[in-house]
Amino acid sequence: MSKTPSNPKGTRDFLPSELSKRNYILDILKKNFQLFGFSQIETPALEKNTTLLGKYGSEGDRLIFKILNSGDKVKKADLNALKKNKLLEFTNSISEKGLRYDLTVPLARFVAQHQNDIIFPFKRFQIQNVWRADRPQHGRFQEFTQCDADVIGSNSIIQEIELIKLYDKVFTELGFNDIVFKINHRLILKGLADYIGAENKLNDFISIIDKLDKTRLDLVIKEIKDLIEDVSVSKLKNLLEDKTITIDKLSIFFIDFPEAKKGLNDLSSILEFIYLDNSLNNEIRFDLTLARGINYYTGTIIEVSSKSNSRIGSLGGGGRYDDLTTLFNMKNTSGVGISFGLDRIYLLMEEKNLFPEYLENSFDIIIINFGIKYLKKIFPVIDMFRKNNKKVFVYPDEVKLNKQFSYANKHNASFAIIMGEDEFNKDEILVKNLTEGSQLIYPISKLDSILLGLKRD
Repeated sequence: MSKTPSNPKGTRDFLPSELSKRNYILDILKKNFQLFGFSQIETPALEKNTTLLGKYGSEGDRLIFKILNSGDKVKKADLNALKKNKLLEFTNSISEKGLRYDLTVPLARFVAQHQNDIIFPFKRFQIQNVWRADRPQHGRFQEFTQCDADVIGSNSIIQEIELIKLYDKVFTELGFNDIVFKINHRLILKGLADYIGAENKLNDFISIIDKLDKTRLDLVIKEIKDLIEDVSVSKLKNLLEDKTITIDKLSIFFIDFPEAKKGLNDLSSILEFIYLDNSLNNEIRFDLTLARGINYYTGTIIEVSSKSNSRIGSLGGGGRYDDLTTLFNMKNTSGVGISFGLDRIYLLMEEKNLFPEYLENSFDIIIINFGIKYLKKIFPVIDMFRKNNKKVFVYPDEVKLNKQFSYANKHNASFAIIMGEDEFNKDEILVKNLTEGSQLIYPISKLDSILLGLKRD
């Protein structure tokens, strides 16, 4: 007995109805990326492991899909490492490439490689698939699409302000009215680590803090205590439990920590500008617990979520990274960027019924088929419809009328164009409004009148 075919776990096929909705989101993203001055690039799905590894922290490195070497390169497999259970050494011996984990590290490689061909500050947007060997769950996939906008070559906080405004404009246009932009700064988190005596294990500290949105505070505190001996967890617990904590309050704690003070000053400037501008449609909020566990962030960090649905997770996020291109021998080049979580945005828009009804239409007009003789006469009209951006489906087979209308209804078509023997002899077409059930007859010679009759959609 043959099994029903299926795609790999953590990946998906997209039906036409799903893809039309995804493209609706992507069209709004592309339009707004360009309105904010970003230009589009693309990079390969494959990157060298030397490009990918060591940029995301131990958790991220573990989730990179590695590609097996082919041909004679397989002979280089380190079987001794396998026998000794040194799995990392073994996999490195049989794999030189991996699927990209995100779009930011490939961007840093791209900028360093093409630095003589691009103009700085370089504003790019990129919409491509990425892969992570993560456990699939609701809103989390092993293959998914990232939609990024980054600025390379400027350390001005105007860039952070512009990116927040870009976020706000896109989510507003998509129909959301319950979005919150959480904002923090890596230097503030470094100040926290210094404050409790964990300065020597900063990346580990941040990775643990990053779990606060998924687990209880007491478990996070316990993990920090287990990892870092003699850490003053009581002081940290008091700070993280304080729901009234503000940037001004933190200034008192960090009076002897100049780097943390810089982080606080950056956030103050960003928030002051945005509050003064008073143009955001959604809320922006300082959140001391926001960490974003990826190692390359060095400055402002941002995360987007819905107030009404925390189960689905963040809808986007990003931040500033000052040292990422240094890893590719390009120094003193600051970058900042944000990402939109297309898949989660799609799921939440479905839940909230935010997609326009017209997306349910695979086509606007169906041409009823009474035979090739009639279609020959009607094709100039069909061409005219398409020149006027009407989506037209010509039913390919001369079958019963009920079957053709049933097909049109399943695709939510708005109109049917009919030419039978009577219409053929009189040089006319019958336009049937499938929504209202009404119908009108038009002379083929009066194309403008026919178009006017199709304005009801």
